[in-house]
Amino acid sequence: MDRKTADTLFLKLSRRFPKAKSELEYETRFQLLVAVILSAQATDVSVNAATATLFPQYPTPSAMLKAGEKGLLKHIRRIGLAPTKAKNILKTCKILLEKFDGEVPENREALESLPGVGRKTANVVLNEGFGHPTIAVDTHVFRLSNRTGLAPSKNTVEAETRLLEIVPKKWKPNAHRYLIMQGRYVCKAKNYNCSHCVIVQECEFSDKRFLAEETVKLNK
Repeated sequence: MDRKTADTLFLKLSRRFPKAKSELEYETRFQLLVAVILSAQATDVSVNAATATLFPQYPTPSAMLKAGEKGLLKHIRRIGLAPTKAKNILKTCKILLEKFDGEVPENREALESLPGVGRKTANVVLNEGFGHPTIAVDTHVFRLSNRTGLAPSKNTVEAETRLLEIVPKKWKPNAHRYLIMQGRYVCKAKNYNCSHCVIVQECEFSDKRFLAEETVKLNK
């Protein structure tokens, strides 16, 4: 996809999702970090349900560390991979206190050194927490990058690289948010319907699906 078409694509998505933002609920950068760690292979709904009771009781690294693994698991046990995530979060709390004065570092290398934090998590924290124009590639972003022809790629790292190249500068701060909303609510993995898609003209997907009545309208 050329840059002009990409610009139009994001313009339309920005109008479709004018308030696009992370659906994870948090108040501080530390809480954002914990929420994103918990969100791996879990829905935002399930994470928000857990953190609704977790964060009021343990809002800081020191408080969460004192809670211990059992205390943490009481709140997150219904989330996938809860035991592993609990251990990683506690290790992360300890590192934050020992190396970063209890603050979340504004540095990719430092973030990725934390247990349970990979490239996608680091990108989310840098973007949502610090306002960096990073692009976090989750399953929705990766799928749309390939399906629309925006940034065809074989893996998430390649998708991120290509998106950073093709996405106009003005759209980068919100690019992954728009793509996530589009992938979550419109361009789903299986039950997608191009009749309700605002970027159907820009999309290069060869297997576009339309409702019968919409197809008739388009062919008139």
